[in-house]
Amino acid sequence: MTLALLRRESNMITRLLGTAAMAVVAFAMVPASAARMEGCSGKNLEKIETAIEAMADGDAKWVAFKEMTDAQTALLDGKMGACAVHLTKAMHIDTVK
Repeated sequence: MTLALLRRESNMITRLLGTAAMAVVAFAMVPASAARMEGCSGKNLEKIETAIEAMADGDAKWVAFKEMTDAQTALLDGKMGACAVHLTKAMHIDTVK
């Protein structure tokens, strides 16, 4: 009976440590991915919109304006993550061809 109890406790501790390790890895990855995204603020929206206006006319400029519109809509809806994603896409349209 004592041996079974020790095995059960050992298994529970192993699971707890595994869960804690996964949480540490998850929390370490979140800031790294968030750092690559442009923050969704009025200042960043204005900066990227100015850069888009300076782009040459064409498909890339139209797509960038579409991403800006989607970012503004997400900002108004309170979806900061979606806003940041659209803003980042708009920022990188000119560099990716």
